[in-house]
Amino acid sequence: MLIRFGYDITVSCPQDTPMITMMSARDERLDDLRMQGPILTMPPVRTSAYRDLFGNTCRRFVAPAGEFRLSSTCTIESDGLPDQAKPWLRETPVADLPDEVLMYLLGSRYCETDKLSQLAWDMFGKVQPGYTRVQAICDYVHNHIRFDYMNARVTRTAYEGWQERTGVCRDFAHLAITLCRCMNIPTRYVNGYLGDIGVPVNGPMDFAAWMEVYLDGAWHTFDARNNRPRIGRIVVAYGRDAADVPLIHSFGPHVLQKFLVVTDEVPAP
Repeated sequence: MLIRFGYDITVSCPQDTPMITMMSARDERLDDLRMQGPILTMPPVRTSAYRDLFGNTCRRFVAPAGEFRLSSTCTIESDGLPDQAKPWLRETPVADLPDEVLMYLLGSRYCETDKLSQLAWDMFGKVQPGYTRVQAICDYVHNHIRFDYMNARVTRTAYEGWQERTGVCRDFAHLAITLCRCMNIPTRYVNGYLGDIGVPVNGPMDFAAWMEVYLDGAWHTFDARNNRPRIGRIVVAYGRDAADVPLIHSFGPHVLQKFLVVTDEVPAP
């Protein structure tokens, strides 16, 4: 299966404004790319790329005053299979975790493990450890939070999401991540492309947030927002929470004028 993905974004800046974006597929998928379109800007500006401490591809540039457009389109090959349930996966004792995984056990900007630890152990302490426990957490979060674009707030934390019971995909991810970390299960936040392949179209496409959980020596995908197997995930970036992986980091004010994301299957010839 081939999937076309990309974006067309326009912002307006009152002055020349340095920016960093994360919108490219991670290096692990480079071999799957079948068409990698250029990063187009209007007006044209110089851009450069680097890798952050998580290995995410970051692109930096200075957006000139006025309207500034950023766009790109790529095609990637996917196996076409939905996310796989793996109930046999086990938790790894903290003492046996690799050093680089330990950071994903700790509280972070949007994931207050100290505030939700008792709740997590009360609710999931007796659930079978491993995949079953993580899925139970996803089930709880999926049913606890009501998805509502109109109630999006960039400052909402996991604890606030639990209290308010509303939010968008990042709020589902933050709460599920926090509850997993409270149970000593390393969990990281993921941003990426996720189209409506194989499911009813729910509205305009957007970047999506989900999580990856470290079980049995590897990272595995879980998605409390959708809580069902999905096809064609394309990871852009991962980190401790949304603070590590902003789609656009602006070093100055800007106004979003246009935001279009595309992730769809390429029709067979």
